[in-house]
Amino acid sequence: MPNTPNLLFIMSDDHASHAISAYGSRINHTPNLDRIASQGVRMDSAFCTNSICAPSRAAILTGTYNHINGVTTLDTPLDNSHWTFVNALRDNGYQTALFGKWHLGHKPGSEPDMFERWRVLPGQGHYHNPVFVDSENGIDEVGGYVTDLITDDCLDWLSHRKDDNPFALFCHHKAPHRHWEPDAKHFSMYDDMEIPYPETFLDNLSGRADVIRAVKMRMLDLDPVMDLKAKVPEDLSLDEEIKWRYQRYIKNYLRVVASIDDNVGRLLDYLEKEGLTDNTIIVYTSDQGFFLGDHGWFDKRLMYEESLSMPLLISYPKAINANSVCDDIVVNVDFGPTILDFCGITVPNHVQGRSFTGQITGRPAKDWPTSMYYRYWMHNDSSHACPAHFGIRTRTHKLICYYNEPFDQPGANGPANPVEWELFDLQADPLEVNNLYHAPESLKIISKLKSELSRLQTEVGDTTPVTINLTP
Repeated sequence: MPNTPNLLFIMSDDHASHAISAYGSRINHTPNLDRIASQGVRMDSAFCTNSICAPSRAAILTGTYNHINGVTTLDTPLDNSHWTFVNALRDNGYQTALFGKWHLGHKPGSEPDMFERWRVLPGQGHYHNPVFVDSENGIDEVGGYVTDLITDDCLDWLSHRKDDNPFALFCHHKAPHRHWEPDAKHFSMYDDMEIPYPETFLDNLSGRADVIRAVKMRMLDLDPVMDLKAKVPEDLSLDEEIKWRYQRYIKNYLRVVASIDDNVGRLLDYLEKEGLTDNTIIVYTSDQGFFLGDHGWFDKRLMYEESLSMPLLISYPKAINANSVCDDIVVNVDFGPTILDFCGITVPNHVQGRSFTGQITGRPAKDWPTSMYYRYWMHNDSSHACPAHFGIRTRTHKLICYYNEPFDQPGANGPANPVEWELFDLQADPLEVNNLYHAPESLKIISKLKSELSRLQTEVGDTTPVTINLTP
């Protein structure tokens, strides 16, 4: 199979696009991730359909929305009897391997058995001296730093692969997931500088839904011991403490990102040395975005841009022009169909995602979607108190319905709250600080967006006990 492309799929955890210099980051530089962008395409409108780790990973693997694949929350493991695009690769002669974070369950029936070789972290895993669950060797504790160790496993597997079959290697990093523990190499990085604050850092959330104002994701919600690694100085004013907390948080976040970038460079260097770059699809993404002090928040879950947006860089020199940029809306269920399309593998009819190869190779589909559907199910989770909600994002607007009901979902809690709505004009208000839902002049666009939201729910087959009122 000499002309069949290989695949290197690199996924981090909670890596925000605006912490990648290829996306114009104001706060850090990622030269190796930028190499992928410079050799291929940067996707500027890639979104997750549910901004939380396990559901997003399930959507990527299965090409289906979470109400179909069953992974709606962190407490619903993936049934590995589901079709995944990894199964399709393996059935078509690919050598498949996964190293790193799985986070879709380890009980019988939820292991990553669609891969012929895997070695994964149980749950979130540890940054230092982590334990791995190995498909060949069982439980294994290894000394070292997790990002380096995952890359070591990837390089070792690549060096021992069969040369006569294409490979599909999945490198899934734990970082930069909370609690952001840097390695020795990057431990003092940024010590001599103040990281810039986001434009919305001091957002008081005026005019936003009541449930949004109540979420526990502010700088004051960061744990001094686990998150900040230091005792809060006693002589600080409230404003000074909030800024001190941000600096402690963001510097450690960026330090663990720097380790990812270094290790991505190790993988890219190997491919170049072995002459594999031109015939390898290289993907870098994360399972969702992350708030980096935006609106005063950390974490994800919400449908605001910083959480909704996924970094997505794709290099494949045989088909994608270098230094390309694509702003068409794509979602995580589209990733698998796109990879299979590049590999010449047919996608089953039940898959809800759609290949966007044409959008990034100069053959754009005229009927490409101009809106996307989102749903977050974990109402009032114990740590962050985020509300259950669904919504629609178009090229110009975003409409969010906080339906605020747990509906007996594992990981979702009571009590139920009144339904609330938010509307943002993304052209006039890209930072999403002005909720226009209650403005009289919004009636027409609200009606249009509610109609489209209802259409998308029907299209993907999602149903909820909440009735969408199409009359504003």
